[in-house]
Amino acid sequence: MAIVVNVDVMLAKRKMTSLELAQRVGMTQANLSILKTGKAKAVRFSTLEALCRELQCQPGDLLEFVED
Repeated sequence: MAIVVNVDVMLAKRKMTSLELAQRVGMTQANLSILKTGKAKAVRFSTLEALCRELQCQPGDLLEFVED
């Protein structure tokens, strides 16, 4: 089982760059990249909330469960 992170999809839909999102959320572009590539081991709810607020989406739009 795997959790797929769809931040890139939402960035494309919102026509926003990774740098712009990172600045709006208050995180480094490197940490956003780790999240986007699925290398993050955890996500704080406060970070998820900030991402959803800035991308105007729901947590389920960003995270997807896919069975192996």
